[in-house]
Amino acid sequence: MKPVLYLVIPCYNEEKVLPITSGMFSDKIVSLIAAGKIDQKSRVMFVNDGSGDSTWDIIESLSAQSEYFTGISLSRNRGHQNALLAGLTEAADKCDITVSIDCDGQDDINAVDKMVDEYLSGAEIVYGVRSSRESDTFFKRTTAQGFYGLMGRMGAGVVYNHADYRLLSSRVLKELSNFKEVNIFLRGMIPLVGFKSTCVYYERQKRIAGKSHYPFKKMLALAVDGITSLSTKPLRLITAFGFVVAAVSFAGILWSVIMRILNSTVAGWASIVSIICFFSGIQLLSIGVIGEYIGKIYLETKARPRFIIEKRTEPEKKKPD
Repeated sequence: MKPVLYLVIPCYNEEKVLPITSGMFSDKIVSLIAAGKIDQKSRVMFVNDGSGDSTWDIIESLSAQSEYFTGISLSRNRGHQNALLAGLTEAADKCDITVSIDCDGQDDINAVDKMVDEYLSGAEIVYGVRSSRESDTFFKRTTAQGFYGLMGRMGAGVVYNHADYRLLSSRVLKELSNFKEVNIFLRGMIPLVGFKSTCVYYERQKRIAGKSHYPFKKMLALAVDGITSLSTKPLRLITAFGFVVAAVSFAGILWSVIMRILNSTVAGWASIVSIICFFSGIQLLSIGVIGEYIGKIYLETKARPRFIIEKRTEPEKKKPD
């Protein structure tokens, strides 16, 4: 039996690029159906993440023109990860496999063929991994490599050079639904699900149109969310550093007492200020890291919905048994 495939594509203010890339996505679905790899019921699902432009109007127009397009619109902007999760959740009961991909056309759509082949060979998760970063600017390449390096050192397990271009089976989607945390980081959550996985390598191209919605500031925020959502290593580092500072401080106390006994003390304004500034900075940094975790706990206990779907281009349907 041929699997039903849904391409899940988060969209945020993509009115410039969507009319161009939508054809690429539908053509891929049609070619895979013609090749006998996927079922005729396969679709392209757009997720409008509270866009402020005409993105949703375009999605509705595309859905009216072709049966291969469908879409949902969130009640407000919830961020890329929540929008992607909304699409995966919506598609879970309608398909056998999903492939998530960005709307900008940078990820090689032809890699979907290899992903489907790997699924048919038994893989439940197929990661789309960039083979190189030659198309990136020096700044983008450096910050991206720093991002993956930092995530690894902080104990957040992610696949190097993999963003959110991946194939997931319905079995994985079912298990992913059991992850109830509000603060989500899918790049780290998917490997936690387990099951057989593999990688497909591809070359990433430049954005076809429009501008990137993931500047350095958002990448840094994503790294913080990923680390604090998946790892407690920063807290352990604070504890370890606390022991080191305590040991140095104890040695300093002994030294000052000995100097006082020997009447060798000398007034040192600079040394006192330096010590105060050093410890004050360390304390504030430590409190900030701990506060980040407390903030996450605060949000998790509220258990607010991760997304709210406001509109659909078609009535909600479920995959027949």
